[in-house]
Amino acid sequence: MLEAFWAVPALIIGLAAGAGLGIYWANTSTNSRFQQKETESRLLLEEARSEQKELLLQAKDEALRMRNEVEAQLKEARQTLHKQEERLQRKEENLDRKLEGSERRERQVQSRERHIDQLYQEAERLRNQQMQELERISALNRDEARTIILAQVEREARDDAARRIREIEVATREESEKIARKIIGLAIQRCAPDYVAEITVTTVNLPSEELKGRIIGREGRNIRAFEQITGVDIIVDDTPEAVTLSCHDPVRREVARVSLTKLLKDGRIHPSRIEEVVLKTQAEIEQIMREEGERVAYEANVQGLHPDLVKLLGRLKYRTSYGQNVLQHSLECSLLAAHMAAELGVNINVAKTAALLHDIGKAVDHEVQGPHALIGADIARRLGRSPAIVHAIAAHHNDEEPQTVESFLVQAVDAISGARPGARRETLDLYIKRLEALETVAISFTGVQRAFAVQAGREVRVLVQPDSIDDLASIHLARDVAKKIEESLQYPGQIKVTVIRETRAVDYAR
Repeated sequence: MLEAFWAVPALIIGLAAGAGLGIYWANTSTNSRFQQKETESRLLLEEARSEQKELLLQAKDEALRMRNEVEAQLKEARQTLHKQEERLQRKEENLDRKLEGSERRERQVQSRERHIDQLYQEAERLRNQQMQELERISALNRDEARTIILAQVEREARDDAARRIREIEVATREESEKIARKIIGLAIQRCAPDYVAEITVTTVNLPSEELKGRIIGREGRNIRAFEQITGVDIIVDDTPEAVTLSCHDPVRREVARVSLTKLLKDGRIHPSRIEEVVLKTQAEIEQIMREEGERVAYEANVQGLHPDLVKLLGRLKYRTSYGQNVLQHSLECSLLAAHMAAELGVNINVAKTAALLHDIGKAVDHEVQGPHALIGADIARRLGRSPAIVHAIAAHHNDEEPQTVESFLVQAVDAISGARPGARRETLDLYIKRLEALETVAISFTGVQRAFAVQAGREVRVLVQPDSIDDLASIHLARDVAKKIEESLQYPGQIKVTVIRETRAVDYAR
């Protein structure tokens, strides 16, 4: 019991002591935290003061920098104003000097005007004295003198009028040239046909390489017969599955191409069959040329042409001039002439018809002697064309003096179509003329039936009439042709002359 009694006070004392210790440690901990917070606050305050000082320093630096910039700008503005003031001052000085100069010139002008007035009065006085003296010397009164002076003035006015007329004519001519160039430009823009350059060789593709042997034939009889009948040289070389047809005449070359194509398809290649196919092909080419003439006349909107004119027009499909296709050139000229005639207000039908037919003489110029312009005019006259069209055709190369606007238009469109870029190649025309000259020299001999220039003009083959030329005369003919070529033509290298004499015996089994 006693132990229990003393245990309670001990417990109370222990609890009191524990509470006291707890309060003490709590106070101690609180004081420690308070001191720590106070220390942190002082540090933060010091940092804030330090940052404030730095900000104040930065603000002062920025203010100083801005002040310097402002002062620099003010200094630059003062300098600019000073310069402007100096310029204004110089301008004012210049204006003052100019004003002084203007006033001085004005005084001089006024002085000159007074001097001129004095001179004019003096001149009038002298004129009156002169008139009085002239009247006294010439014994003429004022009316008679006026009549003479009026006549003189009239002559001077007439001279001035003539001079003015000439000036007007020159100005009108220059203006008309401008208008003409504009019309030509519009016509060229509206007419833009395609142009196809002609070549002197045609390549024929073969189904197989074996056909080259059949084209040549036994001992070359097939190729010789083909070349004699068509007048085209066949070049059989190492080109795989192809042979080349060489001839300056595009009609003959086209006939040869179509004929050879038919023979290759048919398979029967021998001299008699070659001759038969070539004749049929020639008839087909004639039909094609007629259709081409009708097509071109339709495209040019030229109606009422004679059938012979249409046929001759179609022949121009295979004729070239300086490398330019003559049929395409004629169509182009017709379209250009129609546009230009419409702009000028002249007869459109006459202009486009004459332009379409202006080179029709080239279709027969190998058969008829004379300039192709006059040949074409004669053909058009005989086939019912109007005198205006005939004259325009004849005058397009000044073989006749142009008399109408339409004739000048045909000259203009011919030059435009031939001179435009890419239209012509002079080298090809010279080449064709050289080949034609070779054939002309050969045909000029008696007994010659036909002549063909082949191998690009390196050889001329002469077909003679067997009844007129025998074998011995053929040798002499070859020498004579070669000698005349040497004397009359200029050519590079050498030209081979081959005279061919063929005798045919024909009979029929009935």
